[in-house]
Amino acid sequence: MSESQTLASSQSISQQGISPLHSAALTSPTQTAVKCNGHDISYARLSQMVLALGEQLTCIGVGQGQPLACISRNNLEMICLYWACVDIGAIFFPISPRFPLAQVQGLIDSHQIPFYWSETELALSSSHPLTLDFSLDVSPASEQAATAFDLYRPSNVILTSGSSGFPKAAVHHLANHIANAEGARSLIPLVTGDAWLLSLPLFHIGGLAILNRCALVAATVVLPDPTLPLQALIERDGLTHASLVPTQLLNLLADKQASLKSIKALLLGGGAISIDLLKQLEQRHIASFTSYGMTEMGSQITTGPALSDGTSGKLLLGRELKIVDGVIWVRGDCLFMGYLTDKGIEKPLDAEGWFYTKDRGEWDANGNLKILGRVDNMFISGGENIQPEEIEAALKLHPLIDEAIVFSQPDVTFGQLPAAIIRGDILRSETIYSNTSQEISSIEAELEVFLADKIARFKRPRRYYPWPENTEQTGLKVNRKQLIAAIQSESC
Repeated sequence: MSESQTLASSQSISQQGISPLHSAALTSPTQTAVKCNGHDISYARLSQMVLALGEQLTCIGVGQGQPLACISRNNLEMICLYWACVDIGAIFFPISPRFPLAQVQGLIDSHQIPFYWSETELALSSSHPLTLDFSLDVSPASEQAATAFDLYRPSNVILTSGSSGFPKAAVHHLANHIANAEGARSLIPLVTGDAWLLSLPLFHIGGLAILNRCALVAATVVLPDPTLPLQALIERDGLTHASLVPTQLLNLLADKQASLKSIKALLLGGGAISIDLLKQLEQRHIASFTSYGMTEMGSQITTGPALSDGTSGKLLLGRELKIVDGVIWVRGDCLFMGYLTDKGIEKPLDAEGWFYTKDRGEWDANGNLKILGRVDNMFISGGENIQPEEIEAALKLHPLIDEAIVFSQPDVTFGQLPAAIIRGDILRSETIYSNTSQEISSIEAELEVFLADKIARFKRPRRYYPWPENTEQTGLKVNRKQLIAAIQSESC
C-alpha cells in the first residue's frame, strides 16, 4: 500500500433539494421516524411538527444564517429543532447542558448568538430565550409543503474538543451530512424500517450523523429511555443498530439472558477493541464495526469490522485520505465548511483543499487504516518518542483490561515517564492502593511480564491507576483530558 490512498465520490449531490426528513415523509409517510419512550411518531407527523416549528421560529425572528443555540440533552425537541433549522436556513448550534453556565455564556457572546432554547431555565444575558410549542397536535398555520433550498448553505455547528482549551465551532451544510451518510451506508447497511439508537448526544457529530443516516432511508431514530436498561430497550423497540461506548457494551453483554437477535450492527468507534469483548460479540453472532472519523469530516472516514489489532477499516465512499510524513490529511464531499469565527467561516485547508488532522496513521497490508495516535499526545521520555495510543492498544490485549489511557508524568531522570489509567476485571483482583494517589501497586509486575514481548521497555507504564469514578463518556471517543485531569487532581 502506498503512502497515499484516495477515493473520489461516486455520486454528486444536486444543489437544491428538500431535507431528507420531508423526503421520507413523502415516500414513507407511515414509517416510524422517532420512537420516544415507547411512543411512535411517523415521518408524516414529524414532518408536520417541524414545518410548524419552522413557522414559529420565523415569526420570532430567527432567520437564515443566524445561529440558534440549543442547550439540552437528546430529546424530541432537539430533533425537531435540528430539522426546523435546516428548513429555514438557521444554524443549529447545540451546546452540552453539562457545560458550566459561564462557558455557555462565553460561547453565546463570542459567536453573537441572538436566540437560544434550553430544556431548563438558564440565566443567560445578551441572548433571548425561546418558548416554543412542540406538542404533537401542532400543525402549520396554513397548508404548507416543504420547499427546496440550497443544500450547501450552513446548517449546523458542532463544537470540537480541540487542543486549545476553547472549543472550535465546526460548520457543516446538509450536503456534507448526506455524503457522509451515503458512504457509511455503503459498508453498514441501513434500510427502511431499521431502528438506530440515538445513544450519542446531538452536540457531538456522531449523534447528528444518526439523524441524517436514518432520515435518508426512512429508518427509525430511537431515543434512549432512562427507565429501561439497554437490553430491555432493544427488545421493546426492536433496535437493529447502535453506536456504543465500551461501558455500554460491557453492561449489555453482561446480561447473558438478554435477547440481542434484532441487532444487525454495532458501531464501536475507533481504536483497538479488547480481545474479551470481541469474543463475546462473536459468541452472540453480532456484527461489530470500528471506525476512524472526526467532526470536520461529518463523522466516519474509514470503517471496518472490529478487530483487536486497532485498525479502523477501509476508506468510505466520498472521502479522500493521504498520509504525509506519517500524518493523515483528508478531504472529500463530507469535509466541513470551516470554523465559525468573528470573521465568518474560515477554512483551515491547504492550497489543494486538504485538511491536516494531527492524527498519525498508516495503512496495513490489507488496506486497513491504523491510527497510531495524535501528534499532540506524543511525549519524550529519556530522548525516546512515546505515543500513548500504541501502549494503550498493547494493554487492551490483556483479557482483563477493557480500556486504557496512557499519559506522561514528570520524572527527574527521564524528564517524562508513561503512566496508565486502566478499567476492567483486572482491578477486581487483590489490589493495593496508596492513600493519596490511588496508584495500583500489586499488578505492575503482572503487566510488566505481559507487555514484555509487545512493546519496548521504555514504553511500558511505570505506574497504574484505576479508572476514575463518576466520569461519563458521551461520545465514541474517550475524553482523555478529563480522565487525566481527574487522576492528577487525586494525586495532588
